[in-house]
Amino acid sequence: MTKKAIIVAAGRGRRLAENTVEIPKCMVKVGDRPILHWQLDALAAVGVEDIVIVRGYRGECIDTGTRKARFVDNPAWAENNILASLMYARDEFSTGFYFSYCDIVYTRLATERLATVAGQGDVALVVDRRWADAYEGRTLHPVSEAELTSVSVDGTRVKQVGKGAVPRAEAVGEFIGLAHFSPAGAAALAKTWDAATPLGLDRPFGRAAMLRNAYLTDGLNVLVDQGHSVLPVYIDGQWREIDTPQDLAAASASVSRWSA
Repeated sequence: MTKKAIIVAAGRGRRLAENTVEIPKCMVKVGDRPILHWQLDALAAVGVEDIVIVRGYRGECIDTGTRKARFVDNPAWAENNILASLMYARDEFSTGFYFSYCDIVYTRLATERLATVAGQGDVALVVDRRWADAYEGRTLHPVSEAELTSVSVDGTRVKQVGKGAVPRAEAVGEFIGLAHFSPAGAAALAKTWDAATPLGLDRPFGRAAMLRNAYLTDGLNVLVDQGHSVLPVYIDGQWREIDTPQDLAAASASVSRWSA
């Protein structure tokens, strides 16, 4: 069966200022190529050939280079967030999928580690144990924005994940925004969304003030509470998030070392 990935790339990335005036965030260059191309290369390294991109802001500018991709449009990209955006691609859930935020670069190490665990649980999350290193000197994106992750006593299951969800002292690392959903895990996430939407998109959901603005982690925590197996997959660095011009400069310096 062909391996699938869904990349949510609908947002503008306004905090990147002039870098996203004419292109979406995923097309901002880190080093010698766009963020998206780093992701596609790392996914291809583990045999992911079916790429689905949820697009919104300046979606017509998304260029996948030599990789083929299919597109799903999020017409409400300016009013919603990652979880709602992902649900526009729910018709792609049945076979399970790799998942990626659009504003992270990572080496093939991350996808290779993820591939060894994919399918063993309902969901697998890539977690960086050296997350604090990336926040040194990162004054424009504080630690409070980190999607810190705690795990069970035996370390085999995620216990909680998300911004403000885990005290720093309890965190084993940061969820980087790269994951795998089995068919059962994907179905459970869709069912969680369906259970919440009748109450309205403006009602609270998880730690989000409104469902429309919920993060993926809000949905993941519901799955954890329901007893679904959400597994941590550990890496130590080898990735970067790009949210501000400061992050962009740091990521460009990092990838030059990866490529050396």
